[in-house]
Order: sequence, then structure tokens, then C-alpha cells
Amino acid sequence: MSENMKRKIIIIMLLTVLLITGCNKLEKQKKTNDNKEVISSMKVTINDEEYTMNIENNETVTEFINKLPQDLKMNELNGNEKYVYLDYSLTSNPVSPKHINKGDVMLFGDNCLVIFYKSFDTSYSYTKIGHIDDLPDLGNSSINAVFKR
Repeated sequence: MSENMKRKIIIIMLLTVLLITGCNKLEKQKKTNDNKEVISSMKVTINDEEYTMNIENNETVTEFINKLPQDLKMNELNGNEKYVYLDYSLTSNPVSPKHINKGDVMLFGDNCLVIFYKSFDTSYSYTKIGHIDDLPDLGNSSINAVFKR
């Protein structure tokens, strides 16, 4: 095989690799553009302190995100949670977690948003919204919570 023929084969192989690589990148970019924006966290400001809430990937959370920003006055209950009845209903899929962890954010029923600031066992059922890491004890009074992207 001549040296000229070897060069042509190498050039064709390189062009083929570049073409395949470029097409794969375009396909990945198209898939990303076709999908809706994926959000894995949101900001929650509680009494002027900002926290990050890692959120669940479910229909309830999607509906809640579409209502953001939300500025909510949340009331105290049982020395371990803050709650507010929303002016709207969300799709719910309640399950009994058996145990609530400090920082869990849940939906009770289809319109009661709850932030738990202490851990405890429970027999109630909730739809999981997300979790706030390093949430402090929120005390015995009501709070102002602002949820935003």
C-alpha cells in the first residue's frame, strides 16, 4: 500500500471519529434542551436566615415550584413543627414515613405544608417535599418562611 493511500485512510478515519463525536454531542444537547429544567434544590428563608432545601422529584414538588415564590406565615404545632394551610391544593401521594427527621418538609393532606424542626416517630402519612440540612430549633412562635428557586 502506498504512503499516499495510508494518509487518505488515516484522514478518513479521523474525519469519521470527529463526525461521530460531533453527532453524539448534538444529540445530548438536544435531549437536554427537550427536557424541562431539572431543579434539585430551592432556597428557603426562615426569619431572615437562608437555607437550601433539597427537593424530591415528584408531581407535588413540580406543582409547588410553579407557585414560587411563596411568602408564608407558618404556625407552631406540638413543639416540633411549623405548618401553614395553603390557599390551593397540590397533588398528594401520602406515605407513612414512620419517622420524621429534623429538616423534613412535607405535605399533610393536599394543602398543609409542614416544616419539621425536631425528629420523632409518627403514624401520620405525608407527601415528601424535601429536606433542609442543618435546620435549627425554630422555637415556639410562628415563623415567616419564603420559598423561592
